[in-house]
Amino acid sequence: MKSYSFLMVLLWGIGASVCAQEVVWKTDVRSFFDNTEFAGSRVQMPQTMAGVRLAPEVGLSLGADGKHRMMAGIDVLHEYGSQQAIDFYDPVIYYEYEGRLFRFYAGAIPRRLTLDRYPRMFFQDSILNYRPTINGIFWEYSVNGHYANVWLDWASRQTPLRHESFFMGWSGRYNQGILYAQHFGYMFHFAGKMNPEVYEALHDNGLLLTSVGIDLGSRVAGFGKLEANLGWAVALERDRELDVWQRPQGILSETKIEYKGLGLFNTYYKGGRQQVYYGDHGNALYWGDPVYRSGEYDRVDLYINFIQTAAVKLRFVYSLHFTEQQIYHEQAFYATFDLDNLRHKKDEKKYPSLWDTWF
Repeated sequence: MKSYSFLMVLLWGIGASVCAQEVVWKTDVRSFFDNTEFAGSRVQMPQTMAGVRLAPEVGLSLGADGKHRMMAGIDVLHEYGSQQAIDFYDPVIYYEYEGRLFRFYAGAIPRRLTLDRYPRMFFQDSILNYRPTINGIFWEYSVNGHYANVWLDWASRQTPLRHESFFMGWSGRYNQGILYAQHFGYMFHFAGKMNPEVYEALHDNGLLLTSVGIDLGSRVAGFGKLEANLGWAVALERDRELDVWQRPQGILSETKIEYKGLGLFNTYYKGGRQQVYYGDHGNALYWGDPVYRSGEYDRVDLYINFIQTAAVKLRFVYSLHFTEQQIYHEQAFYATFDLDNLRHKKDEKKYPSLWDTWF
């Protein structure tokens, strides 16, 4: 009877504790249409990627301050024109801590919460659409615009059909008035399949980018962004069978201008040809944009933010790609709807949209 009474009291306490917590939910809808015109290119393929992702989540916000959350959900993709209702899906299950100076995630985590600052040299645009989660941990310290983070993404578990692969990464930024310094880095470990019929060498790929820049966006009236930076990119790549390190490197510059919902984003690279072993495993080995296999590449994004709020973002982008002594074109449209009932959601930096400033 004593054991029974103790068990009843324990279950009642746990139930009361759970009921005292707040039920929270998120729903994210992302529609994308991206048409790339790279006919005749040796470094990129022409294709149209289009679809819609739905990512509902539900969980518990723990504690009176709501800093601790446990979330579970699913991220599903339907590609436009497909005969299937769901073409791909990814489970979303993670613990989140969001404090004044630190934030921490562990589990199957939405990528948009963690690695959205990385340049396309590291992760091309389509990664967010087709690899919407990271599986591992993410920790970040941030204060007054400075930040530093480390993360782990176990991208693939070894099976007879799949390679074992994982990322270890880090990034950060330090501001001094209108000047800043930033750094991005990762190491990608790409091993073979289980019991392979044909031997495949293990690869280690590292990529580092350190930049210095100037940011005037908040100091010039009407501009949402007015920023430029210049950096040095270094790749460290090894095929362990050859055991020789390849070190392609070069300069990478970025210019960002946004005025009343109209924007320009220019990226220029000049240097060694990146992604040395692309011919061996392609996009399985490299998640960055394949155009950096060219020794010189310039991209100009001209975009319109029709609506940009915390809940709704509508953007059209027309891109010009200058490489291989050719000009290639790309058109993209993105619509994002992000709804939740979180009382402690971190404030976002707001930029004016075309709707807010012109209508």
